[in-house]
Amino acid sequence: MIPQQKVALVTGASRGVGRGIALGLATDGWDVAVNYHNDGEGAESTAAAIRAQGRIAWVQRADVGDATQVRQMFQALTLDAGHIDLLVNNAGVQTWAPLLELKEEDWDRTIRTNLKGTFLCTREAALSMRDRGGSIVNIGSGANKAPFPLLADYCASKGGIEALTAVAAVELGRSRIRVNCVAPGCIEIERTREEDPDYAGLWGGLTPLGRIGQVEDVASAVCFLASDRADFITGQTLYVDGGLWSQVPWPYERR
Repeated sequence: MIPQQKVALVTGASRGVGRGIALGLATDGWDVAVNYHNDGEGAESTAAAIRAQGRIAWVQRADVGDATQVRQMFQALTLDAGHIDLLVNNAGVQTWAPLLELKEEDWDRTIRTNLKGTFLCTREAALSMRDRGGSIVNIGSGANKAPFPLLADYCASKGGIEALTAVAAVELGRSRIRVNCVAPGCIEIERTREEDPDYAGLWGGLTPLGRIGQVEDVASAVCFLASDRADFITGQTLYVDGGLWSQVPWPYERR
């Protein structure tokens, strides 16, 4: 009997961490639906790279913060692929601003995309998976654990995602749907390089393992949690940070 294809949907997969996860899943034998909102060219590039690995790729445009668009995206994927086995909630935005200067519309945009988007996609995925089981992996952040100054909206959304992960894991476990969170540390992507020209040097020096993360590091964690090797793991947050967010201020010289 020919094994049934494994189908994954990755939100916000046009570039950065989302693109890395989508390509990692393809390498691991998954067919992948590439979701995007604005960057259609980037999504097509991701899909082309997936197909170059001999896997099937679909490109799905949807605003994850819009319930109607999310529902239509899942309906279209079900028609195309027949089923979905894995959802990766990666789509996210942030606003650099002091708390007292953060605009309400920017707060709403971040919460809508990051937290509400995770909720809407999780709900639709679970409705699709409840008869056959499946896996959901939410992308959190070091902001789950540590406060990031000037990123109040982002921290609030990522902390909410970690809490939602735990609740969803408890409620959906009876349907054999596992829900986990991967929380990256400092990852080198286009956006972070724009934050600081020496992003790798700055954060690599602060990370216990002596380097910053790459998208492949995050993808490996997602692939593990989506696999049968993690069949008894749910409701957990896995930090992929080189130990960065495990350390606390230590006033003594390290010997």
